[in-house]
Amino acid sequence: MSNLSKKEKETLRIIRNYLVHLGRAPTVRELKDKLGYKSPTSAALLINSLAEKEVLERNARGQIQLKKQAEALEGSAHTVYVPLVGTVACGTPIIAEENIEAFLPVSTELARPPHQYFMLRAMGDSMDRAGINNGDIVLVRQQSTAEPGDKVVALIDDEATIKEYRPGIGVIVLQPRSSKPEFKPIILTSEFRIQGIVTKTISGL
Repeated sequence: MSNLSKKEKETLRIIRNYLVHLGRAPTVRELKDKLGYKSPTSAALLINSLAEKEVLERNARGQIQLKKQAEALEGSAHTVYVPLVGTVACGTPIIAEENIEAFLPVSTELARPPHQYFMLRAMGDSMDRAGINNGDIVLVRQQSTAEPGDKVVALIDDEATIKEYRPGIGVIVLQPRSSKPEFKPIILTSEFRIQGIVTKTISGL
């Protein structure tokens, strides 16, 4: 957005990095330190200014969220804005509004139209041998079907899990790919839903 100052754009980048790395926005004091201010008041004023310009907002719990139109982050005709999903609440769709932490710009080389995508933070080590480590961000193409060997995001009893999809006769096996033997295959009949296919693992954002 052309009406943002250099400091406002820098603030947006810091908030984005916190959301991706830590799953939360920075506190006012953390933002103050990152921006090099001596007083937290200056950082608070920047947050208020960005809220007035409708680039970010506070949710019902008072937490900072980036809005989809925060194009100052990576504005480009070659990017699309993909929702980063946080903790999935039981009983809510995986990309329900309350689950979305931010909208992040992703190259259309990765998130290819006309498909719809979301990003999910991986938890645990059940897929480390497939290149998905704890805390990594995965880019997921929304779809309800999968091919054998695909890495899927499946919803089981309202909880999302990332596993390798292995259909069998009368059953579905969700296979972990882990260096730790405690992770066992999940064998299912029909009590699950595929939310999408993992197309890219993104770490170190």
